[in-house]
Amino acid sequence: MPLTGSLGMLETFAPTVAAAHARIGAVRPAAYARTRNALDGAVTGLSPYITHGFVTLTDVLAGVCARQPLDMQHKFVFELGWRAYYRHVWGHRGEGILQSLHEGPLPDHAYAGELPADIRQGCTGVPVVDEAVRTLYATGMLHNHARMWLASYVVHVRKVHWRAGADWLYSHLLDGDLASNHLSWQWVTGTASRKPYLFNADNVARYAPTHWHSPGSAIDTSYEALDRMARRNGPQASAEAPVHTGDGDRAEPSLRCEPPDELQASAPDPRLVNGRDVWLIHPWSLGPPPVLAPDTLLLGLFVSDFHRTRPWSERRWRFVGTRMAELTSQHWYGDAAAIGAALAGARRVRCLAEPHLAPWLTRWAECQAAPALFAAVERRCDSFSQWWFRTSHGLSTAVDLLTAEDALAR
Repeated sequence: MPLTGSLGMLETFAPTVAAAHARIGAVRPAAYARTRNALDGAVTGLSPYITHGFVTLTDVLAGVCARQPLDMQHKFVFELGWRAYYRHVWGHRGEGILQSLHEGPLPDHAYAGELPADIRQGCTGVPVVDEAVRTLYATGMLHNHARMWLASYVVHVRKVHWRAGADWLYSHLLDGDLASNHLSWQWVTGTASRKPYLFNADNVARYAPTHWHSPGSAIDTSYEALDRMARRNGPQASAEAPVHTGDGDRAEPSLRCEPPDELQASAPDPRLVNGRDVWLIHPWSLGPPPVLAPDTLLLGLFVSDFHRTRPWSERRWRFVGTRMAELTSQHWYGDAAAIGAALAGARRVRCLAEPHLAPWLTRWAECQAAPALFAAVERRCDSFSQWWFRTSHGLSTAVDLLTAEDALAR
């Protein structure tokens, strides 16, 4: 979803709701629609704030529409829809999104199971790939077009399974979302779409700065040749050998499974919650809490079962941890069994529902549905166009969408 950062948005993402609303206020829909595919285009940089619940899709659209009316078919509304659609697929398929939805150009076993070191180190010799990796490590963000190029190279040129690439990218992204990230990789692969996404050097030259251009590389060929490459077993024979540049900024940043020490997260302690109403604040619910009784305990929560499987970069831990510390001084980090046992003595436990933590939250708490911009589509849709027709039918403008969402909320 191209609500990510452009090359002109490499500043630090301040972990505050005010920063999120400042970005909403800076959205220029016409420029976004016109330039969103360019790496220096007028994209929004909102995705980390949406992913972690600082703001909702409704907040974003309402803020933009307060300054400029938008047609329902505007590119900006459309891209908000992509994020909601991927959540729709996740809601219906659950853990199934971590497996190929259908066979792509080649069967799963034709792809390597591990990401090669030269890709991880950003020293493939293909400038567009190496610059994408450098930008990812330096900022924790990557323009959507660059994500697609990177995924296409990994899968179709180097013949690495999409899951290996998706897991790696998720761990380093500030805005990593399992639905948006992993289903986007599947869309590029062709396991969630009708055909693989391919790109060539001419496409890079059109949308990226000069130092990203890749003449003479494995992608400097026709789309017909790239399609044949994608359907042929084994890595592209002319794929560049690793080039050891010695650039320190291309070393893969370390990942961690636990919050930084300064967050002062403690082990689950039943004495803190016994007999109390509790509102759980997890990493995907970092917006303002709902109106609660004055004696309700706000409890920050990190579930080690999740983070051991999906470690984060230091940058992401600090982004989330800083905001969580602003919301509450009480934080737990522990395994699901210990958290569940500690929460058992609380009078009432509530939280926002979140599929990243669904296996555990539903056991411990009353899970309230997160605010939704688009109407729920009960029947599973296996294409965006099918879902879009059903959720937007009869709506002409973005204001119509917001009005319909308000009516559903009431």
